[in-house]
Amino acid sequence: MGAPHDGPWLDDAAGRLIRPYTVSDGRTRPTADLDLLSQVRMTGTIPAGYLGPEHAQALGMCEAPTSVAEIAAQLKLPAVVAKVILSDLVDCGALTTRAPDYYHHPTDRSLLEAVLDGLRRQL
Repeated sequence: MGAPHDGPWLDDAAGRLIRPYTVSDGRTRPTADLDLLSQVRMTGTIPAGYLGPEHAQALGMCEAPTSVAEIAAQLKLPAVVAKVILSDLVDCGALTTRAPDYYHHPTDRSLLEAVLDGLRRQL
Protein backbone atom coordinates (compact mmCIF):
# COMPACT_ATOMS: atom_id res chain seq x y z
CA MET A 1 0.00 0.00 0.00
CA GLY A 2 0.99 3.64 -0.37
CA ALA A 3 2.46 5.80 2.32
CA PRO A 4 0.12 6.58 5.24
CA HIS A 5 -0.30 10.20 4.13
CA ASP A 6 -1.52 9.08 0.69
CA GLY A 7 -4.69 7.58 2.09
CA PRO A 8 -6.58 4.66 0.59
CA TRP A 9 -6.68 6.15 -2.91
CA LEU A 10 -3.11 5.30 -3.90
CA ASP A 11 -1.35 1.97 -4.15
CA ASP A 12 2.37 1.63 -4.99
CA ALA A 13 1.80 -1.19 -7.47
CA ALA A 14 -1.53 -0.15 -8.98
CA GLY A 15 -1.24 3.63 -8.76
CA ARG A 16 -4.39 5.68 -8.29
CA LEU A 17 -7.31 3.45 -7.30
CA ILE A 18 -9.96 5.81 -8.64
CA ARG A 19 -10.23 7.09 -12.17
CA PRO A 20 -8.89 10.64 -12.62
CA TYR A 21 -12.17 11.91 -14.06
CA THR A 22 -13.98 10.76 -10.92
CA VAL A 23 -12.13 13.55 -9.16
CA SER A 24 -13.76 16.10 -11.48
CA ASP A 25 -17.19 14.39 -11.41
CA GLY A 26 -16.67 13.39 -15.03
CA ARG A 27 -16.30 16.99 -16.21
CA THR A 28 -13.70 17.59 -18.90
CA ARG A 29 -14.21 21.30 -19.54
CA PRO A 30 -13.04 23.87 -17.01
CA THR A 31 -15.21 26.95 -16.55
CA ALA A 32 -12.19 29.25 -16.24
CA ASP A 33 -9.89 29.98 -19.16
CA LEU A 34 -6.67 28.26 -18.05
CA ASP A 35 -3.52 27.56 -20.04
CA LEU A 36 -0.85 25.12 -18.82
CA LEU A 37 1.35 28.14 -18.09
CA SER A 38 -1.39 30.16 -16.38
CA GLN A 39 -0.44 31.16 -12.86
CA VAL A 40 -2.91 30.57 -10.03
CA ARG A 41 -2.70 31.97 -6.52
CA MET A 42 -4.75 31.85 -3.32
CA THR A 43 -6.97 34.84 -2.62
CA GLY A 44 -7.45 34.07 1.07
CA THR A 45 -11.14 33.26 0.59
CA ILE A 46 -12.11 29.92 2.09
CA PRO A 47 -14.33 27.84 -0.22
CA ALA A 48 -17.84 27.28 1.11
CA GLY A 49 -18.96 23.66 1.11
CA TYR A 50 -17.09 20.45 0.44
CA LEU A 51 -14.99 20.32 -2.71
CA GLY A 52 -12.81 17.24 -2.19
CA PRO A 53 -9.27 16.35 -1.14
CA GLU A 54 -7.73 17.18 -4.52
CA HIS A 55 -9.21 20.67 -4.31
CA ALA A 56 -7.64 21.14 -0.87
CA GLN A 57 -4.28 19.85 -2.12
CA ALA A 58 -4.36 22.15 -5.15
CA LEU A 59 -5.31 25.12 -3.00
CA GLY A 60 -2.44 24.36 -0.63
CA MET A 61 0.02 24.54 -3.52
CA CYS A 62 -1.08 28.03 -4.48
CA GLU A 63 0.29 30.15 -1.63
CA ALA A 64 2.69 31.56 -4.21
CA PRO A 65 1.87 31.86 -7.93
CA THR A 66 2.04 28.35 -9.39
CA SER A 67 1.48 27.15 -12.95
CA VAL A 68 -1.37 24.85 -13.88
CA ALA A 69 1.18 22.38 -15.28
CA GLU A 70 3.03 22.23 -11.94
CA ILE A 71 -0.18 21.58 -10.02
CA ALA A 72 -1.23 18.83 -12.43
CA ALA A 73 2.18 17.18 -12.06
CA GLN A 74 2.12 17.39 -8.26
CA LEU A 75 -1.44 15.99 -8.10
CA LYS A 76 -0.48 13.28 -10.63
CA LEU A 77 -3.60 14.06 -12.64
CA PRO A 78 -4.16 14.77 -16.33
CA ALA A 79 -3.91 18.50 -17.05
CA VAL A 80 -7.57 18.79 -18.03
CA VAL A 81 -8.66 17.31 -14.68
CA ALA A 82 -6.37 19.71 -12.83
CA LYS A 83 -7.85 22.58 -14.85
CA VAL A 84 -11.37 21.55 -13.79
CA ILE A 85 -10.31 21.39 -10.13
CA LEU A 86 -8.60 24.79 -10.37
CA SER A 87 -11.55 26.35 -12.17
CA ASP A 88 -13.82 25.13 -9.34
CA LEU A 89 -11.55 27.03 -6.94
CA VAL A 90 -11.57 30.11 -9.18
CA ASP A 91 -15.38 29.97 -9.39
CA CYS A 92 -15.75 29.96 -5.61
CA GLY A 93 -13.28 32.84 -5.24
CA ALA A 94 -10.47 30.87 -3.56
CA LEU A 95 -8.02 31.33 -6.45
CA THR A 96 -7.14 34.08 -8.85
CA THR A 97 -5.51 33.50 -12.24
CA ARG A 98 -3.03 35.35 -14.43
CA ALA A 99 -2.42 34.53 -18.06
CA PRO A 100 1.16 33.77 -19.14
CA ASP A 101 3.19 36.84 -20.05
CA TYR A 102 3.76 35.62 -23.59
CA TYR A 103 0.07 36.23 -24.43
CA HIS A 104 0.88 39.90 -24.81
CA HIS A 105 3.93 39.29 -27.03
CA PRO A 106 3.78 35.72 -28.41
CA THR A 107 6.66 36.35 -30.83
CA ASP A 108 8.94 38.06 -28.31
CA ARG A 109 12.49 37.33 -29.49
CA SER A 110 13.93 36.86 -25.97
CA LEU A 111 11.22 34.32 -25.15
CA LEU A 112 11.83 32.37 -28.34
CA GLU A 113 15.60 32.42 -27.75
CA ALA A 114 15.10 31.14 -24.19
CA VAL A 115 12.95 28.27 -25.49
CA LEU A 116 15.54 27.43 -28.15
CA ASP A 117 18.33 27.54 -25.56
CA GLY A 118 16.39 25.19 -23.27
CA LEU A 119 15.75 22.77 -26.13
CA ARG A 120 19.43 22.75 -27.08
CA ARG A 121 20.40 21.91 -23.48
CA GLN A 122 18.03 18.92 -23.57
CA LEU A 123 19.78 17.42 -26.61
